[in-house]
Amino acid sequence: MGVKLVALDIDGTVIPPGHGGSDHSPPAAVREAVRKLTAAGIPVVLASGRMFPGTVRVARELRLITPLVCQQGCSVHRIDGEMVHVFPIERRLAVDIINFARERGLDYEWFNPVRYIASRPSAATRRYGEVSGIEPEYRPDPEFSGVVPTGAGIISDAEQAGGIHRELVGRYGERLHVLDFPEVTVAVAPEANKGHALSLICADYGIDRDDVVAVGDSVNDAAMLAWAGLGAAMAHADPYARDAADLILEPGEDALAAFLESLVR
Repeated sequence: MGVKLVALDIDGTVIPPGHGGSDHSPPAAVREAVRKLTAAGIPVVLASGRMFPGTVRVARELRLITPLVCQQGCSVHRIDGEMVHVFPIERRLAVDIINFARERGLDYEWFNPVRYIASRPSAATRRYGEVSGIEPEYRPDPEFSGVVPTGAGIISDAEQAGGIHRELVGRYGERLHVLDFPEVTVAVAPEANKGHALSLICADYGIDRDDVVAVGDSVNDAAMLAWAGLGAAMAHADPYARDAADLILEPGEDALAAFLESLVR
């Protein structure tokens, strides 16, 4: 294959694990590797679970001007913030998700590309607001906020999340794309994933999927890793990303930079 585009996740990939706060930046070696890719005429696209403000901050640090995939693939933005694609969830299903949480006494979230609403403050909501560059809103009835949702989530913990994920997948099947994170189970539209968003960007560029390399570490990267001609998972990647990938990178914070440098060569 010839590499014509590289797609990169942010948290846990471009920014190493444990360095996900708003004040953390890509390591110098990664910034230099991305610079070499763009200098060689290979576009680099960021595909993140973050909302646009937190994604574009990293893009600017990497001096990128390419489109940005945000919120697990729920939206695609130009670098100036213009939204070129958005995939809303069916409202009735989003309401079902938060009612599921209410029945079990769990917190929940409701969001679109520019607003994030949760039932009450928690470490998880504050952390997502921080990395996404937005201020979370809190109210017990987000379905009456006027926000047309791209997704809804159930906030729990590592012990409960797996069971919640299995129950939602069994209940909704292909009507929803359900993401199994350690402390939140997120439901979005079936077409709202990084792989689909990346396919739209590549169609605009006239790039075939066989010429795309994608790198990630989490469940929300799995569709992108599977779609790309070459999907690479970080050494610490979760089982979803590892199963979708064609190769696993070596351990260490320099592994991503070394891999990207090899693509230039």
